[in-house]
Amino acid sequence: MKEAFFARCLFFLTGILVLSLGITLTIKGQVFGVGSWDVLHIGLAKTFGLTIGTWSILIGLAILAFDMFFTKKFPLPGTFIDMFLAGIFIDIFNYWIPDIDGFWMQLFAYISGLILLGWGCGMYMVANLGIGPRDTLMLLMVHKLGWSVTRSRTTMEVTVAILGFLLGGPIGIGTALMAFGLGPIVQFALTFNEKLFLKWTGVKSAVV
Repeated sequence: MKEAFFARCLFFLTGILVLSLGITLTIKGQVFGVGSWDVLHIGLAKTFGLTIGTWSILIGLAILAFDMFFTKKFPLPGTFIDMFLAGIFIDIFNYWIPDIDGFWMQLFAYISGLILLGWGCGMYMVANLGIGPRDTLMLLMVHKLGWSVTRSRTTMEVTVAILGFLLGGPIGIGTALMAFGLGPIVQFALTFNEKLFLKWTGVKSAVV
């Protein structure tokens, strides 16, 4: 029992670190455009001030309010932990990692970030300690509309990218790539980490 709880905490915290690093790397590879949510966060930061991580937290709070309205359920404590830690880690990584110059280095940063972001999402979701607001919204679409993770994530990413662009956020080919490519990565990472968690603990941790 203790081993299973330790595994959940490890998957949860490691996943948040990985996805936060992934988000930061995609921002550093901004010549290709950033992820949909960061188009929105950067647009808000440019328009109203505050940091990208702070806007990530504030948007997360708004999404949780929306989710609670439809589900009539209060999120698990881990959801709030994820929201605040991700926002803080994004700002920390963004400060620590220097700006990246050059086409190929930015391409490497972007692709690495995309993979890490998707993998981190799938990893921490398996812990089942509470998922982040954006993934809560994604799963709400899965459960209420009967859509797959890929379809739900893609629809969400495209919608948010449009809103962020209208607020002045940067959009590029990388934004479209993330909108359509992140869902399959999350799906694969979720399946892989569920099997890994089951093998390690003997406990099934199905999220969707």
